[in-house]
Amino acid sequence: MAFRHDGDTEFNDALRKHGILPPRVPEPRTPSPPLSPTLDDLLEDLPIPEIHKLKDNAVNDQDERAIDSHLRQRFLEEKARQQRARFGRVYPIGRDDYTREVTDASKENAPDDVEEKGTGVVCFLYKDGIPRSDHAFQHVRTLATRHPSTKFVSIVGDKCIPNLPDSRIPMFIVYRKGDIRNQIVAWGSDKERRIEELEALLVVAGAVEVEKRPSTDQVDSDIEDSEEERDNNGTFQRPSSSARGQRAIRGTATARRKDDADSDFEFDL
Repeated sequence: MAFRHDGDTEFNDALRKHGILPPRVPEPRTPSPPLSPTLDDLLEDLPIPEIHKLKDNAVNDQDERAIDSHLRQRFLEEKARQQRARFGRVYPIGRDDYTREVTDASKENAPDDVEEKGTGVVCFLYKDGIPRSDHAFQHVRTLATRHPSTKFVSIVGDKCIPNLPDSRIPMFIVYRKGDIRNQIVAWGSDKERRIEELEALLVVAGAVEVEKRPSTDQVDSDIEDSEEERDNNGTFQRPSSSARGQRAIRGTATARRKDDADSDFEFDL
C-alpha cells in the first residue's frame, strides 16, 4: 500500500511537526460569487419603458420610491438636454454673417444657464478638395450632432480671411462669451487625426461641455414640475457623455483672447 504523505492524518501531522514531511499545500480557495447588481445598477442600464414595468412589480415601498426618484432624474436629464440642444448641425455662413453668427452668438446664454457661461461656438474654416480638410469636415458634422448645445459654423477659409493660405487649412476658431478661446491651425497636416482628438481639444477649449447629471437636491426640488411636464409616452434618449483625456497636440495655437496682440493670425471681421 503506497504511503500518502499529503494525507490529512495524525501521523502525517506529527511528521510535519518534526520537519520530516513538507507542509501541506493549502487547497485553492473557492472564488466568491460575484456581487448581485444593486437596484441603482439595474435602473442605470434599463430603458424607460422597462423601468416603468419594474416599478409596477416593485416588492416594497422603498424600491418603488427609489424607482420614482430615478425616473424623475432621468426626466430632468432629458429636459435639460433638450433645452441645451439648440443646434445639432453645421451652419454655413458668409463673411458678413460672422459677427452675428459667431461672436454675438457666443454671448447668448442657454435657457437653463444660471451661470451665464455663454455659448460655445466653433467656426470651421475649410477648403474643398484638400484631403485633411474634407476629413475634418466629416468629424465636424459628427460632433455637431453629438453636441447640439455647441454651435458649429463653417465658412470657406479665404472667404473668411482674405488670402488665407491653404497651408493653414483646415482652421478652427473657438469662441465663448464673445472671446476667442482657441485657434487650431492646419489640423491634420502632420498626421491623420481622429475625431476623439478634435473632441478633446474642443472640451479643453470650453466649446464642448461634458454632460452632468442633476444632483439629488435638484431632483427633489423639481419633483412637482417634473410630474406635471412628463411626457406619458415614456420614451427618452439617454444623453451620451464622453469624458475625454486631455493631451497636448501639435498644430494648435495657445488659447487667447481676441484682442491678444500675439495672435498667430490677425484678421478683422
